[in-house]
Amino acid sequence: MTKTLITGGTVVNATGTAQADVLIDGETIAAVLAPGSTLLGFDLASNVDQVVDATGKYVIPGGIDAHTHMQMPFGGTEASDTFETGTRAAAHGGTTSIIDFVVQYAGENILEQYNLWQEKAAGQCAVDYGFHQILSDVQDSSLTAMDELINEGVTSFKLFMAYKGVFLSDDGQIVKAMQKGAENGALMMMHAENGSVIDLLVQQHIERGETSPFYHGTSRPWQAEEEATHRAIMLANLTGAPLYIVHVSAKQAVEQIAAARDNGQNVFAETCPQYLYLSLEDQLGASSEEWGDFEGAKWVCSTPLRSKHEGHQGHMWQGLRTNDLQVISTDHCPFCMKGQKDMGIGNFSKIPNGIGSVEHRMDLIYQGVVMGEISLPRWVELTSTTPARMFGIHGKKGVIQPGADGDVVIYNPNGHTSIGLPTDGRGESTGKTHHMNMDYSAWEGFEIDGHVDTVFSRGRKVVDDNTYLGKKGDGAYFKRGLSQYLI
Repeated sequence: MTKTLITGGTVVNATGTAQADVLIDGETIAAVLAPGSTLLGFDLASNVDQVVDATGKYVIPGGIDAHTHMQMPFGGTEASDTFETGTRAAAHGGTTSIIDFVVQYAGENILEQYNLWQEKAAGQCAVDYGFHQILSDVQDSSLTAMDELINEGVTSFKLFMAYKGVFLSDDGQIVKAMQKGAENGALMMMHAENGSVIDLLVQQHIERGETSPFYHGTSRPWQAEEEATHRAIMLANLTGAPLYIVHVSAKQAVEQIAAARDNGQNVFAETCPQYLYLSLEDQLGASSEEWGDFEGAKWVCSTPLRSKHEGHQGHMWQGLRTNDLQVISTDHCPFCMKGQKDMGIGNFSKIPNGIGSVEHRMDLIYQGVVMGEISLPRWVELTSTTPARMFGIHGKKGVIQPGADGDVVIYNPNGHTSIGLPTDGRGESTGKTHHMNMDYSAWEGFEIDGHVDTVFSRGRKVVDDNTYLGKKGDGAYFKRGLSQYLI
């Protein structure tokens, strides 16, 4: 069992910062000590296997990305990151836990799908992982499976108000699932967009010959997100189920969430980096020499990027400050441009939906600290501590304290990170790299005033100075309890 002493750093938890040394014994944090403490002996450094000097750096709990889609089948293809490549990229970016989604399409057996996802991930992951379960057609067998999955540590279930014939559940099915959630304590997650309205607008755009990626955004207007968010809140109110809205992008949806929370309802929500920084005009409307106006396909995701002129991005930051939004996840669902996104040339509705961000989330949100949008403890709270509490793993994950897993990131505020192309993509050798299995980066050109220097996953050093030291299979499945964040 390796003993590691991290000295000289500033420990950052959601509750604040402190100069402290951190002792990791095997897989667990054994002690958080005042600098120079002799509580465990006068010469602790000589009695450990390795000492890591974190002077001038932040020592934070490993990031938890609570919304990823590794190897997800979608629209005739599959997300380009496997559990191996995606979790390795996560480790590079300071994320030491992911919660991925088990997919159930209509007619599929939920428990069989759960077992399939366990087989996909087993022995492949670089960091620890858990699962949510997607529900599509909510049958009586689905409700029974919810109880069984809670015993397996899957305590959150996602429903969709969009994607007719693929994922969409009608309001009656949603109520049925929420009634079960109210009974067994499961957290009900919702993709809140009005699918019928979107399907009509998509059809009208295509009929008018408006087929470029820009129209993906205009076919999914904020009104469709606000209406569905309000409807989901009302159905949760009716049933008493706790509700978590995924990938919120519209300021009007945040206002619905805030109103419900002000009334004391158990309603929670996440946003994603793309809704803080990217826009309909600059990204979905982009053009390039290589792709023409199809360049925008790089940023096609749902919910879509919003207009920068409507104030959505600023309102997302505000919601993060006021706790109307509690979590930042990525909705990591990457596809390559060549052979995947290009399926939608001539018809934006056929572009696989998704952006790759699992590697960059911690950096991108730290930049919000640099910009003065959020505080340093709030950065940790949004990216690690609250995801741990929300999804039933706090105490083991999401905090630097004795007894917690040794998931620790040493973050250098004086370092610098340039986000760009993979070295094996177009042969770029500029030093601007990423490690996700994609032939482009949605974040190419972003500069971060900070750097992930060292990453420990359950006490094992897996990344150091941009070098990956781990291997597939290092990550373990974690069973989750019920949400620890309910009112």
